[in-house]
Amino acid sequence: MKTAELKKFEIPGRVSLVDGNGDLPMVWASTDWSVAEIYLHGAHVASFQKKNEPSLLFLSEESRFEVGEPIRGGIPVILPWFGPKEGEKAHGFARVKNWELTDTKVTTDGSVRVALRLPDGPEMAKWGTPFAAEYAVTVGKTLKLELTITNLSKERELVLEDCLHTYFTVGEIGAVTIAGLKGAEYLDKVEGLAKKTETNDVIRVGSEVDRVYMDTTNEVEIRDGKLGRVIRVTKEGSKSTVVWNPWIAKADAMADFGDEEYLKMVCVESGNVGKNKLVIGAGKSETMRVELFSEVLK
Repeated sequence: MKTAELKKFEIPGRVSLVDGNGDLPMVWASTDWSVAEIYLHGAHVASFQKKNEPSLLFLSEESRFEVGEPIRGGIPVILPWFGPKEGEKAHGFARVKNWELTDTKVTTDGSVRVALRLPDGPEMAKWGTPFAAEYAVTVGKTLKLELTITNLSKERELVLEDCLHTYFTVGEIGAVTIAGLKGAEYLDKVEGLAKKTETNDVIRVGSEVDRVYMDTTNEVEIRDGKLGRVIRVTKEGSKSTVVWNPWIAKADAMADFGDEEYLKMVCVESGNVGKNKLVIGAGKSETMRVELFSEVLK
């Protein structure tokens, strides 16, 4: 569906349908507190910014906005697998598919809710067990994300992974601490998937970090001394938390990521991956809810 055909979803002063970067259809949402940009390509939240604050989400200046390619930054929707898969693109096909816009509305509190659905296609059929994916993004004082996966089979269980691969803007990575994961076991991908336990009260990033924390539902807090704010990540229906920063060598190797941009971002991702993968019974659904909000650092 082209941008002109999506105009029926516009709400004057609140929701506009425009051509974004690369002429990809984009939903622009505005509230009394914030603005957001949501691409139909990948159901990708590329920007969320509260008024009088820096953007909450990091978006690479080198990001591609091309059909079939993922957007680098914002919130990619990772589904139905996380990480590499032989013969396939990493992180699943959902983040490079054009999702269907199904509804927009202003809620009773003045927030804007945008609903999207992953379309059927050969990739879905190839997966084996049929499923539906619906995604609701609510823009307001906070950013709320709700991803619902439904097993459409009447006979087989559905097994898959999902993750909201959130990139956060920070003022300077050296001035950032991440709290809320002490005591959690994690797989350290930098050290060949070594299994470890987080013993620190806060995590600091001073080199490449790529960790999958397992069996954790805790709120995670990102404290940013440079920008003077704290970002909180709360979630339900998610048992995994991923923390990632590519650091120098990997940043240099990525064509769609600036060489110095690792200094201005960190990923704290909510999902169900690895041992925490989703196993959904025939005809059943699972929903992951994530809320992101920021406040002044005290």
